[in-house]
Amino acid sequence: MKWGEITALHPSRFVLVEAIKASSNNRVRQLEDMAVIQNYDNPQEAWSGYKHFHKLHPSRELYVFHTSRSDVEVVEEFFSGVRQRP
Repeated sequence: MKWGEITALHPSRFVLVEAIKASSNNRVRQLEDMAVIQNYDNPQEAWSGYKHFHKLHPSRELYVFHTSRSDVEVVEEFFSGVRQRP
């Protein structure tokens, strides 16, 4: 499903989506095809849903967005390792 279709089906909602087809260019992740897993009224419920699904399926590419956004590009952040306390 494209982002425009998602916003039309779920206006003014928080949505938990899985990236079905995505690409990266210059550290920006562009989501081309997505599946809506759940929609929510508020951000707390959405993040709770994200944590629940991520714990069950850590390899799936999941995101939470509000459907008022015009696009769904994500800036990639790379984790460089475990930090130790001094």
